[in-house]
Amino acid sequence: MPGYETVFNAFVTLLVTVDPPGLAPLFLALTTGMNRSERNQVAIRAAVIGFAVLALFGVAGSAILAIFGITLPAFRVAGGLLLFFIAFEMIFERRQERHEKSAERAITRDMIRNIAAFPLAIPLIAGPGAISATVLLSGAFGSFLGTLILLGILLATILLTYAVFTLAERVDRFLGETGRSILTRLLGVILAALAVQFVADGAKALFAAT
Repeated sequence: MPGYETVFNAFVTLLVTVDPPGLAPLFLALTTGMNRSERNQVAIRAAVIGFAVLALFGVAGSAILAIFGITLPAFRVAGGLLLFFIAFEMIFERRQERHEKSAERAITRDMIRNIAAFPLAIPLIAGPGAISATVLLSGAFGSFLGTLILLGILLATILLTYAVFTLAERVDRFLGETGRSILTRLLGVILAALAVQFVADGAKALFAAT
């Protein structure tokens, strides 16, 4: 059974990669013109789809890697590098700009009809970073009980994201531009440290296997 520290680190990793506070202003931009009820429907659908995608990789991530002949240590190194890149973007505010461009494309092409699936659920909630983190973490939650705990962590992360969506207007107003900038950079530093740990653990396992 995973220890408390492992569970806590997993929750922090997923929370930082999903970044609910950073998605709040994007959710508002994507749902412009909708009333509260319509926004709530979009938030629920996006949360369900996002959880389903991450749960799939949490349960069958290793099997999916095996199909392509990829070992978990190798994916841990690659995923750690990807997470570090995301952390770099967060610290220098490049990730927010890319997400905003995704939001603008969705409004133009789909006229807000399918924004819950794209880009909210994929790739904003269940993006490459969150999927990579989920697969990496699944290695530390290998048992049946561990998988249930990982699914619980994913569910808690998604529920928190849904709560931020429902309170998006208040959260955005409370944080303000300065608050969002500080929070994003702080989370980026934490994610960078976790990413380095992923790479170190993966490299150690790769060298041990040779």
